[in-house]
Amino acid sequence: MPTYEYRCDACGHEFERVQRITARPVRTCPSCRRRKVRRLLGTGVALIFKGPGFYATDYRSSSYKEAAKKDAAPAPAPASKEASGAAACEACTKEPKSCPRKKGN
Repeated sequence: MPTYEYRCDACGHEFERVQRITARPVRTCPSCRRRKVRRLLGTGVALIFKGPGFYATDYRSSSYKEAAKKDAAPAPAPASKEASGAAACEACTKEPKSCPRKKGN
């Protein structure tokens, strides 16, 4: 819940209240009991997300990061041209539209 700042125009008393956003503003001064209170514009009601620290991965320990690097297996290199997709398959040479490799694209 946000903290709101108030000031009484009658006696000058300033105070803060933690209230829900949907709550009605305070109108009566707790010091002089007059209905001359108004809510001030403050900086404490907005959320600002700057810098690191908003994701679970920002606070990982160095031992966790080292273990994750060891667990990650390197990608295997293609053994031949055909495995890498450089050579055309039989379906491509006969009917390019029916190539099984190009269906996913």
